[in-house]
Amino acid sequence: MQIITNVQEQPQRRRGCLRGCLIGLAIYFGLSFLCGLLLGDMFTSSEVKLKDYSVYKLELSGELVEQGAEDNPFADLMGSMPSIPGGYGPKNTVGLDQILENIRLAENDDKIKGIYLYDGSLSMAPASAKVIRDRLLLFKQRSGKWIIAYSNSYGSTNYYLASVADKIYFNPAGHLDWHGLAAQKMYFTRLMEKVGVEMQILKVGTYKSAVEPYFRTSMSEADKQQTMLYLQGIWDEYRAAVSASRGISEANLDRYAEEFITIQNADKYVACNLVDTLVYRENMDEILRMMSGSKDYNLITTSKLAKVKRPESKLPNRVAVLYAEGTIQGDNASDGITAKQTLKQMKAIMKDDKVKAVVFRVNSPGGSADASEEIWHGVQSLKAKGLPVVVSMGDYAASGGYYISCGADYIFAEPTTLTGSIGIFGTIPNVKKLREKIGLDVDAVGTHKHSAMEGNMIYQGMNTEEQAMMQAMIERGYDLFTRRCAEGRKMTQDDIKKIAEGRVWLGKDALGIGLVDSLGNIDNAIAKAAELASIESYDVTYFPESKDPLEEMLKMLSGEQSEEEKIIARIKALAKEPKVLMMMEPVVIR
Repeated sequence: MQIITNVQEQPQRRRGCLRGCLIGLAIYFGLSFLCGLLLGDMFTSSEVKLKDYSVYKLELSGELVEQGAEDNPFADLMGSMPSIPGGYGPKNTVGLDQILENIRLAENDDKIKGIYLYDGSLSMAPASAKVIRDRLLLFKQRSGKWIIAYSNSYGSTNYYLASVADKIYFNPAGHLDWHGLAAQKMYFTRLMEKVGVEMQILKVGTYKSAVEPYFRTSMSEADKQQTMLYLQGIWDEYRAAVSASRGISEANLDRYAEEFITIQNADKYVACNLVDTLVYRENMDEILRMMSGSKDYNLITTSKLAKVKRPESKLPNRVAVLYAEGTIQGDNASDGITAKQTLKQMKAIMKDDKVKAVVFRVNSPGGSADASEEIWHGVQSLKAKGLPVVVSMGDYAASGGYYISCGADYIFAEPTTLTGSIGIFGTIPNVKKLREKIGLDVDAVGTHKHSAMEGNMIYQGMNTEEQAMMQAMIERGYDLFTRRCAEGRKMTQDDIKKIAEGRVWLGKDALGIGLVDSLGNIDNAIAKAAELASIESYDVTYFPESKDPLEEMLKMLSGEQSEEEKIIARIKALAKEPKVLMMMEPVVIR
């Protein structure tokens, strides 16, 4: 029973409850209205119609991925949301497929007057940058239309891409990062010694450097050699392309890099012809009016241009493009490449009678040996079904990425694709010293001699017999890997081993040693697949389909798993079951 001691308090409580209800209702209806707008846009036609005097604004910002999300009404909302402290939060991604298709549309539609390359912070690897740059060159040659660029700053890769423009406008206080390329690696051996953890390494391949940070304190001579070779190859590509577009001799471009022109005044960039005009961003409006021929020009972004309706085609034949992007992982992984999902897509392709050939688009530094073998077998199943399979390599198709590629009928790589790395390794942490430091004891019983071997390797360290057993397993994996490569490339296993050893090759060098068949992009691969299937007219269909934007939005809001939780889960998985990996460490080009 409630006893009211102050009768004057009752109206106040009612007013407080009323205010709370009104606020709650306001929030509810506000959120409902917002969701209604977003979902209404999602489930109603979002087709964009081009206006006269349009300019394709190709924003060089965010992170480049193979496949862009189609018709995502949450893109602007997610992009405006603040990141979680520590750098985690929604990523602004842009699809390479969307960019290439949009450049084609801009080339052929008279309403689009030119292309405006805006910003210079797009996170992309050299091979993808070359694909976009080559397509922009074709745009200029075929259409005769203009390309201009503007940025506050450029890194080497973004400047390499932007140098294709007819004119480069630049912030008077900006910095152009042109000082050569470097690859820096961090080594954890001494840190792990202090902590009391020893990483037990099992590997085959002199050049297999991904595990070196766990038992060395600096780069091995083999790793220095291969890294320097592909860095120089990428720089040669950058320098030659910029020289041709900007009319600067290659010798001068090297001199500017040696002088560290990056920290010079922006006037120096103009004097050296690296950029054309120093202007502030607000002045670009007047320049775009002049270039487009109208004060009422219309800027259209990549995501909007992707919504412009394309002519429909109902041809009887199809070439399927199957994307495989990221690290090759176990079936429970939430991202990257898994055998389960890849084989599911392959089965869907085989069920489609209209599909006559397959382009397998691989962009992967490697990963799980078991999953790689499963995907390799899936490629053989496609071929057994009578479907020619052509691989199109992206930025990486190395180690496990090469494993899943080697069985194709034909392989294309970009000149700056990083491929090869035919090797295998396993890593097993030994935490014995750490246990002793913190006073943690472990004991076990088992029915057989090696029943507790997996745990003992981690808590006690491997003995001589266990080390020999595990190394033998790694060598069997290497033997299978090189055998698959030999079968796919129609070479002897000994010949493969001569160019294997975990060594990383640029695509242009891989061509000379037989690891790939031709240099080219995904369009070349599609044309080759059609040729092998003996079809002249065809549609192109893509697998997997783009992710559902509502599902992605809800996943982000639900916070399924933080980055910290993912790292902890990975450590637990390593401790539970040592993994055998075929992987090349992705290289950051600076």
